[in-house]
Amino acid sequence: MKEISETRNISKSSNVVKIFKGIVISCIITFVLLFIYAIVLTYTNIDESTIGPVIIAITGVSILAGSSMTTSSIKKNGILNGGIIGLVYILLIYLSSSILSKGFSLNIYSIIMIMVGIIAGMIGGIVGVNFK
Repeated sequence: MKEISETRNISKSSNVVKIFKGIVISCIITFVLLFIYAIVLTYTNIDESTIGPVIIAITGVSILAGSSMTTSSIKKNGILNGGIIGLVYILLIYLSSSILSKGFSLNIYSIIMIMVGIIAGMIGGIVGVNFK
């Protein structure tokens, strides 16, 4: 009986590490895509009004990819694990941005980002669990 409990604890801690890896993967993808977008924005005539929608899209794609990769190795609870990855990612982004900008405001753009993050994580979780 004790062995089953220890196995579950090891499995849960392993899943936490995998979820953390998913968040790190999402952050890396975000930084790479934002760097590419910054270069494109600098050297082309693309209007700066595209920044908001592109950042939302990049965030969604990054979370989708990170949660998909992570849940493919967990193989269960894709919606829950993907949603956690999306939520924690968004919380980290808002925490770091509020520290750097010395202010935190919740507006419609913030709400859209939170929703995109959670939904992209959940979809990525579904895709990752069902990926063979």
